[in-house]
Amino acid sequence: MKTLTEENYKRMTGVSGRTPYFTLFVRMVDRCITAVIFLSYPMLLAYMYFYARTRLVRSIVVPAICFAAVSVFRKIYNAKRPYEVMDFEPIIHKETKGKSFPSRHVFSVFMIAMTFMQIDVMIGAIMLVLGAILAAIRVIGGVHFIRDVVAGAVLGILGGIVGYYLITFPVIPGIG
Repeated sequence: MKTLTEENYKRMTGVSGRTPYFTLFVRMVDRCITAVIFLSYPMLLAYMYFYARTRLVRSIVVPAICFAAVSVFRKIYNAKRPYEVMDFEPIIHKETKGKSFPSRHVFSVFMIAMTFMQIDVMIGAIMLVLGAILAAIRVIGGVHFIRDVVAGAVLGILGGIVGYYLITFPVIPGIG
């Protein structure tokens, strides 16, 4: 297996040959997918409050615990971002130093997709596809390495499987 060299990364992400339209496209896709996914989560919780109340608490607690765990790990591990290692300006504007592994954006999208899977498999599957597109955009945009987005996706899926399907969760009286 070949390692990802700086030259290969820059060629793959278009760092050296970007056009203003490509830059705009990458930024818009990043913002749009992020907005759609993150706005859909509170809407899902509102739906659950009215129609699937027994899943509501779990659908708040599982993502919150997983998000906190990923955030703490990122801070401790503190992996550098591509633009720090390779000294280039990322397409997706970011001034953060370190905290690249795993990608929290990608983790969050996959965690939210797994939360949707409890209610509607088709919507959850669409969100998984959007998560894969976002993962590619975060790499192309220069803010993550491939390993960062793959780890974020895997952790989001595993967090959903464990939190929603493997661990039993008590029903809270009055809620479910």
